[in-house]
Amino acid sequence: MIIRKGEMRDIPEIMNIINSAKRFFRENGIDQWQNGVPNEETIANDIKNGENYVVEDDGAVVATAMISLRGEPTYRRIYSGKWISGGKYGVIHRVAVLPRQKRSGLASMLVEKAKKITSDAGFASLRIDTHENNLPMRKMIDKNGFVFLRHRISCRRLSEKSV
Repeated sequence: MIIRKGEMRDIPEIMNIINSAKRFFRENGIDQWQNGVPNEETIANDIKNGENYVVEDDGAVVATAMISLRGEPTYRRIYSGKWISGGKYGVIHRVAVLPRQKRSGLASMLVEKAKKITSDAGFASLRIDTHENNLPMRKMIDKNGFVFLRHRISCRRLSEKSV
């Protein structure tokens, strides 16, 4: 398995993964990704910005995520508590894994890639959020050492040891 930047030719496989996640959410009463996004345009923009990453296994895309160093408007202000580190930070969004590959550690692989990209850029933390009812993602976030800071948002302080 390899992690690489997504390419435009990957959009059909990425959208298959995203649409499978949307179905899972809908079937499990999770109001996440039910408003039409992410869609092909979202993924194409991530790819154009160099922010889409995929896990490839034997030539097939089996997981995807958006990893960015540009910050996130949602994270500019925290309403309860405070960020564990100030300054610039990385973000990871749109983490999705092919259903047959769930619970195989692929989401954690993408988090590790995000931590490395963020740390290599000299940023002190990585931020992630998810829907409060998305228990599989919340478990993955917790397992990867993020600290819950407010409704749906977690932050991971990076150090040389954690990368």
